[in-house]
Amino acid sequence: MQEDTSMFAIIQGLGLAALLSAISMMLVQRLDTSISPLIFAILLGLVLGNVLPGLAGSKWQPGLAFCKKRLLRIGVAFYGINITLQHIAAVGVGALLVDAVMLLSTLALAYWLGRRWLGLDAPTSLLVGAGSAICGAAAILATEPVVRAKSQQTAVAVGTVVIFGTVAMFAYPLLYPLIGFSPEAMGIYTGATIHEVAQVVAAGSAMGNDVAQTAVITKLTRVMMLAPVLLVLGSWLSRRSGVEAVRAPQPWFAYGFIAVVVFNSLVQLPPVWVGTIQQLDSWALTMAMAALGLGTHIGALRSVGWKPLLLAAILFLHLVMTGLIVTHVATSWL
Repeated sequence: MQEDTSMFAIIQGLGLAALLSAISMMLVQRLDTSISPLIFAILLGLVLGNVLPGLAGSKWQPGLAFCKKRLLRIGVAFYGINITLQHIAAVGVGALLVDAVMLLSTLALAYWLGRRWLGLDAPTSLLVGAGSAICGAAAILATEPVVRAKSQQTAVAVGTVVIFGTVAMFAYPLLYPLIGFSPEAMGIYTGATIHEVAQVVAAGSAMGNDVAQTAVITKLTRVMMLAPVLLVLGSWLSRRSGVEAVRAPQPWFAYGFIAVVVFNSLVQLPPVWVGTIQQLDSWALTMAMAALGLGTHIGALRSVGWKPLLLAAILFLHLVMTGLIVTHVATSWL
């Protein structure tokens, strides 16, 4: 009997997260916006979770916890269906170099500034850094279990991605005619420095098809780097703990991510299958975001303060300015 009750509770929480996900996706379609449904989901969850705090109570908690943990990891693993090794080969050495330099420098800068200068905790610093350096909300969700972050730390990091990724989405088309980049160079610059995949698509499309195509491939190559970053980060946190018995959790979903990318590169699935997997994966990640929002209280967010926002602002300036220099050097020399 207890098992049935537990299963029913899981289904209830899953149903609630699925409802918010459906509303989020409907909003994206109705508003015809490039904003990711993940963002709408966490915002809806935050509003409902604070207006009706009982939604995050024990009745719904098993299902919401399932979304934030197991469903999230499955979603991150299958996110690799969007990428192939052929994508990486197509962008060339220059784009790979810009991606790698910007990713590593942004993540290192986030940890150093967050810990040493702003006095932030390590999880918040790394989450803001991962969101800025790799692929926005999806990277933050993937990094959360590795750094053992709390819900409010994750929600704050996602909020910074929303703000500065949106600024970048509108600013880059205005910068394009001013900086004198070729369409290919501008595509590399856009894909290597804007936070979310959807934001890259929007900004690239506003600058022309040539820019958009290179930007999306560069961005997906940057997303591909998520898995090795998580593996290295988990290993580093394990060694840094100094206690053999206390180890960072192994991000098995990162191995799954790599496996899906390799499979997607070697096996040509029917387009309808790929589309279905992408849709289901989007549902999984959006449900995880909704569950995260439902479990986050505004009071906890206020207690984090203004420092994560300042950190994200500095990282945004780093991406824009340093990215400009690195892209110019890489595309000129290679």
